[in-house]
Amino acid sequence: MKNIEPKIKKLTTDILKDYGQGRTIDKMNAFTSPDMDIVVDILDKLQKILFPGYYRNKNYHFYTAENNLQTLIEDVLFNLTKQISMYLRYLPEFSGADYHTSMDRAQEIALEFLSRIPKIRDLVETTVQAEFDGDPAATNKDEIIFCYPGMYAIMVFRLAHEFYDLGVPMLPRIMSEYAHSKTGIDIHPGATIGRYFFIDHGTGIVVGETTIIGDNVKIYQGVTIGALSTRGGQNLRSKKRHPTIEDNVTIYSGASILGGETVIGHDSVIGGNTFITMSVPPGSNVSIKSQELHISSKGKADSAAKDLDQSATWFYTI
Repeated sequence: MKNIEPKIKKLTTDILKDYGQGRTIDKMNAFTSPDMDIVVDILDKLQKILFPGYYRNKNYHFYTAENNLQTLIEDVLFNLTKQISMYLRYLPEFSGADYHTSMDRAQEIALEFLSRIPKIRDLVETTVQAEFDGDPAATNKDEIIFCYPGMYAIMVFRLAHEFYDLGVPMLPRIMSEYAHSKTGIDIHPGATIGRYFFIDHGTGIVVGETTIIGDNVKIYQGVTIGALSTRGGQNLRSKKRHPTIEDNVTIYSGASILGGETVIGHDSVIGGNTFITMSVPPGSNVSIKSQELHISSKGKADSAAKDLDQSATWFYTI
């Protein structure tokens, strides 16, 4: 096309002019803003630290685990400190802080986080065991670590939750949303989740910020553990908006459990596609009553509607 350069120049001038309106989306201080690519790289290196025999550092060749681990820790500490210092600026007490003040506090947080790695690894191990025990399709635990999206989403949640607990703004959300984009599993880093947490398949699972989940809980695809209403917007901040799931509860696919006052009692089974906005006593089996199944054969509909079997096997909707 002839005379394209003047058109490009005009487009550039018009868009630059649009940048000057002072809106949120016009901010251009990219060099002092968090870097998503670096956060993903930190997650990748943390995964290598959590699973030393599964994900090795291909950039270096070491003869000892000590040298390899020390290099990874130094790398993570350096980049994590720099990133945290940027996130701290979103806190009122650090909005006007100088570089050294932010960096010193960021390094303290990064070191505290890294000191929690053994605790995180212990929790991750319980998930590996729960996934293996709960899924008959799993042939070995290596398959779970390498292949299962639920395993990855829970691992990232465990890491992000520690940053959330340490009061780091935004970073835990970036981590959890990256895992969400990879797995289709959306776990807010503010949720409280116990040991032996099991996710099967996983796509479409949502776990809200103020959710409390006990030990030995199993969740299948399409489950929502959410707020009953968010119309209050920012007025609902820090309030208990999401359910409590007690120990030894199984929630099958498509179920929605909503509301901050909703408690699912221990040892309950929540059937697929149920919609729950009230508490359930311990030991309950919850299912949808009288679903009808219509079958057509050779273009002719079966005139007789048949109720779904409400036996225990009906809950297995995977």
